[in-house]
Amino acid sequence: MPSSPHTSSEVNPQKSRKGLSRILHAGGYSLQGLLAGWAETAFRQEAQLAIVLIPLAFWLGQTWLETAALAGSLVLVLIVELLNSGIESAIDRIGPEWHDLSKRAKDMGSAAVLLSLLLCASVWLAAIWCKLNPS
Repeated sequence: MPSSPHTSSEVNPQKSRKGLSRILHAGGYSLQGLLAGWAETAFRQEAQLAIVLIPLAFWLGQTWLETAALAGSLVLVLIVELLNSGIESAIDRIGPEWHDLSKRAKDMGSAAVLLSLLLCASVWLAAIWCKLNPS
């Protein structure tokens, strides 16, 4: 394999960070990502719902595993929504023209959000059912 004329640290100085500096910078980038997500209407709506429902997960869950499944399913929706927004941003950066592969990527990201929402709703409905119909 031929060597590149540029090392990764020359192309991206962030790659050369080590230790605490790397962790602090990564944390900053993560916060920037959350702020960018907050600018997206769907993420903001799902985050607001999670803020309300996560405390309810502690009341509704009968075991720590149920509580974790309830809260985790909400966090999973947020994760998938952020990834979907990232896909859409990357596709939009390439160009505004319509392309089959761009549409496919965006549709698949949207389908992933739908599946995460269906999973979340299923977990919550099952927990509510068990709470209302104890055996």
